[in-house]
Amino acid sequence: MSALTRRGFARMAGTTAVCVSATAGDAAAQPTTDIAQRFPQDFLWGTATASYQIEGAVTEDGRGLSIWDTFSRTPGKVRNNDTGDVATGHYHRFKDDVRLMAALGVKAYRFSIAWPRVFPQGTGAAHPKGLDFYNRLIDELLAHGIAPWATLYHWDLPQALQDRGGWESRDTARAFADYAGHVAARIGDRVKHLFTHNEISAFIELGYGQGIHAPGLKLPPKRLNQARHHAVLGHGLAVQAIRAAAQPGTRVGPAENINVCVPVIETEEHIRAAERATRELNAGYLTVMLEGRYTEAFLAWTGADAPSFTAEDLAAIASPVDFVGINIYAPHNYVRAAPDTPSGFALVPITATFPHMQTPWLKVGPEALYWGPRHVAKLWNVKDIYITENGCAGTDTPAADGIVYDTDRVMFLRNYLTQLQRATAAGVPVRGYFLWSLLDNFEWADGYASRFGLHYVDYVTQKRTPKLSAGLYREIIARNALA
Repeated sequence: MSALTRRGFARMAGTTAVCVSATAGDAAAQPTTDIAQRFPQDFLWGTATASYQIEGAVTEDGRGLSIWDTFSRTPGKVRNNDTGDVATGHYHRFKDDVRLMAALGVKAYRFSIAWPRVFPQGTGAAHPKGLDFYNRLIDELLAHGIAPWATLYHWDLPQALQDRGGWESRDTARAFADYAGHVAARIGDRVKHLFTHNEISAFIELGYGQGIHAPGLKLPPKRLNQARHHAVLGHGLAVQAIRAAAQPGTRVGPAENINVCVPVIETEEHIRAAERATRELNAGYLTVMLEGRYTEAFLAWTGADAPSFTAEDLAAIASPVDFVGINIYAPHNYVRAAPDTPSGFALVPITATFPHMQTPWLKVGPEALYWGPRHVAKLWNVKDIYITENGCAGTDTPAADGIVYDTDRVMFLRNYLTQLQRATAAGVPVRGYFLWSLLDNFEWADGYASRFGLHYVDYVTQKRTPKLSAGLYREIIARNALA
């Protein structure tokens, strides 16, 4: 990429992606794609966002208070004391943003519905205007040939429910199911794919365990494990409610940021160890959702702090799903075989010099996008897998010519998608990919300091500008192959 001319960069970042010759003055080369680099013919390319991170308009049209409104307005909880009050103004600029999607060529858009817009108090009577915005968004997407994929919970729990215990309360799981059924009945004529939760492990561990996300709690182990159980129960009850309320043909599944375990060396013994590690290290989340039971090792690990549950709970949690979404950014662990231990695996330490992106937690390990879906397919016989989030943050700023040269993101995407293509070529049933994210946005506790978008957002003017990576993604989609 370093040999591309400035003019070539500018054209690639604009509305038309082109292949540019290596030296200035040469005619533009014709794009060539090795057949070995292609994705399956019907592979679904999309992008993703979340309601609190982009919508703004937090007091408009009867929306209720969420835990992220409360948390972000508490001094010191979010970097620079940023809030999502305005965010990227998507609530009023959604038509412009749909046009950005159409220019990329995506065929699907994963967005989330704000629970407090629909039920301002979490339960009770639904707000009449609650779904109006989403109905307008859905219609606009369909008018541009983009399929809407809706997430029902992306962390903005109504504050009224948190005041009554949040996910520590079994009542929240039931309330979530009621909300899910209500939404499915009213948008199911146009939205055929619904996600229940986004990243249970993140909003439980970070929000209820470590206290660095909303609602900012640091629960003792017993209470934390119970909150986790209620969240996965909420997923199962929501699946049942959606089945009962939605039109035939509606498909439903979770979107979970699984603990990706990569074999430290690709030999049979280490691969089997990584599979075992994947099952056990996701035991409280995806494993129980797909198996309907907590593993013996998980229950032994939690001991006296294990959650209270019933057989009926586990049956609900294991309600059959139509697909599994997995959010993958980095390997969580490298694993080696340890035949002399009860588990049969051991974690290999990741050195401090391991490469990472602008956010230190985002360690660069493209192979996670191969091993993550491969393990899910092998362990649980999942036939339809979607990568529901993948991307990276940067400190993107426009250059003097106005272009955002996010070469770090270009590098990241090219390397990760190479591993995803390896997975599809090997027969791993990955059906689609949703890049995170369409726009720079409110990045939770990092506020606006981290930029994940394909489009640069000037938070003063709200102007959107395609970055270099937008040109790369557009070309990948057009070719349905690596670019």
